[in-house]
Amino acid sequence: MSVHALSPAPLALVNARLIDPEQLTEARGGVLVRDGVIMALGAGVSAGALPGDVKVVDCHGDCVSPGLIDLRAFVGEPGAEHRETIATATAAAAAGGITTMLAMPNTDPPIDDPAVVDFLLRRARDTGRIKVLSAATLTRKAAGHELSEVGLLQAAGAVAFTDGLHSVADARVMRRALTYARDFSALVMHFCEDASLADGGVMNEGELASRLGLTGIPREAETIVLERDLRLVALTGARYHAAVVSSSQSLALIARAKADGLPVTCSTTINHLTLNESDIGDYRTFLKLSPPLRGEDERLSLVEGLRDGVIDTIVSDHNPQDVETKRLPFAEAAPGAIGLETLLSAALRLFHAGQVGLPDLMAALTCKPALILGLPQGRLAVGAPADLIRFDPDEPFVLDTNSLRSRCRNTPFDGSRMEGRVKLTLVDGRVAFEEQGILRG
Repeated sequence: MSVHALSPAPLALVNARLIDPEQLTEARGGVLVRDGVIMALGAGVSAGALPGDVKVVDCHGDCVSPGLIDLRAFVGEPGAEHRETIATATAAAAAGGITTMLAMPNTDPPIDDPAVVDFLLRRARDTGRIKVLSAATLTRKAAGHELSEVGLLQAAGAVAFTDGLHSVADARVMRRALTYARDFSALVMHFCEDASLADGGVMNEGELASRLGLTGIPREAETIVLERDLRLVALTGARYHAAVVSSSQSLALIARAKADGLPVTCSTTINHLTLNESDIGDYRTFLKLSPPLRGEDERLSLVEGLRDGVIDTIVSDHNPQDVETKRLPFAEAAPGAIGLETLLSAALRLFHAGQVGLPDLMAALTCKPALILGLPQGRLAVGAPADLIRFDPDEPFVLDTNSLRSRCRNTPFDGSRMEGRVKLTLVDGRVAFEEQGILRG
């Protein structure tokens, strides 16, 4: 199902709790969608005040907000379709309220050639339910040595440059990459990890790792590379996004860089915001992640960083792994967890715990990632693309992996009690996901 299908019939979502992440406000009212854009919104959009050709859906007080924008999702296609395809990933994303996702370039072949960018975008148009954007590798084959052709890849449609799962170790290569990206006004999204410090590590370094008999990865593996990168940003002036920050040390560096006026932003994952190393429990490999889950004090520092605006966006870090790579001893299992379908419901844990207000939380999932990529969506405003979701933030459920739409089942929230369910997802006004019968009002 292409997101570029003919314009759907006009639709109005009324009697809703409108969440505006740009203005950080909540209000009662409705949204009128016509020709794929938001035509009107607010208290004046009600069932009795609409033209006869408009289909009216009573939201019964559910929230309506812009659709989520996920800046870090690994999709198997091309090359690892047994793990995930664009079709299955976008079905999961739509069910989770995601209307735009940025696909990482760690595929086979990697996205380091304009032809592969073109392939991914065409497949997304042909089989995707949501908008799929392509990142390209920062270096050839994401190997950290030879620079990718930023200009050609950008012309083919790549919107950001990253080696995804890998960190560029060579400072000279990283400086050249930032300089090159600056000349094309391109965004560099870097995963910060010193491979020599992380080598052999499988979880956060500390007392728990020692008790479990597992080799730890110190926070410094992240912060050493991040500090180097920020110095190179100051040297080059390139736009830079730290793909994942997971510690208070990293937050302090980002906060200082922003205070100095550097063009720097950052994300953290929903897993690092809502889980900690203790959740690993009895060697649960679905919680083996990269970077590893940190201690509870670090998780709380990330929540504070999100609330204070040091952290710009929350990502799913969706990374499907099959049974053969996860049903292994903890030290041998591959890192990664799926997260597209659970991103919103997991994020709402922070709202229900009173740690982050709902508009602020939605801003980190919608308008802020849109601003980083220069996208028109992610806003609840007249004239904006009608990428919208309707969700009940309070509806409880227990996560059953058999109900997930991803091809793999490696979720860290298996069997967890969750709150918040998406009922409707619109992409350019077209239904990408609908809970059974919801459009009947």
